[in-house]
This record gives sequence, structure tokens and C-alpha cells, in this order.
Amino acid sequence: MDWNLLENFFVNISFGLLLVGLIVYWSSLAFPNFKRLNKVGITCTILTNTCLFIALLSRWILNKYFPLSNLYESLLFLTWSLTFTHIILESKNNSQIIGSINTPLCLFIIAFASFSLPSDMQQASPLVPALRSNWLMMHVTIMMISYATLIIGSLLSILFLIIAKDNKIEIQGSSTHKTTSKSLNISSLNPRYKLNNNKIINNKTPQNSKLNLLESIDNLSYRIIGLGFPLLTIGIIAGAVWANEAWGSYWSWDPKETWALITWLIFASYLHSRLNKSWKGKKPAILASIGFFIVWICYLGVNFLGKGLHSYGWLL
Repeated sequence: MDWNLLENFFVNISFGLLLVGLIVYWSSLAFPNFKRLNKVGITCTILTNTCLFIALLSRWILNKYFPLSNLYESLLFLTWSLTFTHIILESKNNSQIIGSINTPLCLFIIAFASFSLPSDMQQASPLVPALRSNWLMMHVTIMMISYATLIIGSLLSILFLIIAKDNKIEIQGSSTHKTTSKSLNISSLNPRYKLNNNKIINNKTPQNSKLNLLESIDNLSYRIIGLGFPLLTIGIIAGAVWANEAWGSYWSWDPKETWALITWLIFASYLHSRLNKSWKGKKPAILASIGFFIVWICYLGVNFLGKGLHSYGWLL
């Protein structure tokens, strides 16, 4: 069996499934009455996650190391983490909006990894000595899942700002607010409709519908970021322990470590502002939106901007 062909096959299938999922999720925005569209969308996401798992597993079996030796493998693993987080969140919250904002991002990452990276960068390479540790699986997996969770939560904050636009929004985010993520439904995007006893009826108060939608998005973003932040904290601690084992120091102010700390501080500030209720409406959403870009700088940007102890397996 040619493992490389098998891997490429499943990666290409993942790309096709994400494309179909994108069309389905965005169609559900325009046609909220067709509830089956959401089932098709989540099915495409589950199949994508399975295909990526098989592709990564094949590299693991063939090369006998956890598949995170280069940028290509890392991007595939990030996409798997995003789809995995998406599946869990949508099953818990019954919200199609998560798929509508997450699927385009996953599609872009897969396209970049498959079509933009040179073929030699897609080939597996031996792990450098510092990566040959049992800490690799724990630290990197937790960090990737935390990145995926924080990215989705931040995307919801960006969506919140887009919908709010120039309006003055004075809602107070709270995970215990009556408007929970379970009320976040595609029909809320259309001011002509609202849900009543699971039936879509005409909504004569579009302003209230918009406010309910904003509250739902805000609260869902808050809870998702609240889930990702502890994972980020655990990942940083695990990385510090691994760094001490590999380099003899828990913290060396490497660019990746520095930006990981900045990422932690941004989301810590966001959660602090929400917990003590010092900020309302758009202010915390702006902070979380900034966090979206900070996560990408931490994950990818520092590897393009400068060398450091974490530069192995990337472009520099």
C-alpha cells in the first residue's frame, strides 16, 4: 500500500468535504427553514475530521513519530483541531453559526497547506533531538486545541462586531444569562423570523431579534474562550516543563514563548473584564478580536519573522 497516495487522497477528500460544508452552512443562512442543511453540514465536518485523522495517522505509522515535524503537518493538525472543536461545540450548542464561520477558515488552511506549500515541505522529515520527547504529544496537542478553541471564540466576537456595526450595544455578557447559546440559531440572522416552540414564525420586532442574536453570540464567544483559556494555560505550563527537560530552563524568552505569554495576557484580560463586569458590549468583543490575530502571530507569525528555539520544522 502506498501510504503517501492514501494520505493525499484523504487530504483531498477533506478539501472537497469542506467546500461542500461551506456551501451548505452558508445556504442555511439564507434558508433557515431547511433544518436538514445543518445535518448535512455537521456530517461533512465529521467526515472531514475523520479523513484528516486517517491522513495524520498514516504519517504517524509510516514515519514512527507524532506528525508535527513541519509546517504542513502542523496545519493539518490545526485543521483537525478546528473541526474537532467545531463538532463538540455544535453538538452542545446546536448552533449552525459556528460551522458558518469555522468552515471557511478550515478550507483556507487546507488549501494553503496543499496548494501553496512546496512539495518538499510536505514531505516528512526526521524529528530534531529536542522534539524526541514524550512531552511532544501532550504539549503540542493541548496548545493546538487551545488555539482552535480560542480562534473560534474570537471569530464569534468578530461576527458580533460586524452585526453590531455602528449601533450602541449595552449588553452584559454572562455565562448564566437567560439568552444562552442554545437559542443561537440560523433563523436569528433573518429578522423576519424567530423561533417559538421550535416553530419558525414571523417576527414583528426585528430589533429585539437582533439584540437576542447579539447576546447569544456574545455569550457563546465568552464560554468558548473560557474553555480555551485553561487549555492554553495547561499547554504553556507543559511547554515550560518540556523546555526545562530539553534546554535546562523553564523560560528563555524565545519569540514563541513571548508571544504565547502575550496571547495568555490578552485572553486573561478579556475574561477578567467579563468576570468583574467592568466592560460591556463592544469593548470585550474588540479585545477578543485582537486576540484572534495574536493567536495567529503566536502560532505562525513568529516562525516567519525570526528564528528561535521553536523554529525547527517550519520555514526558517
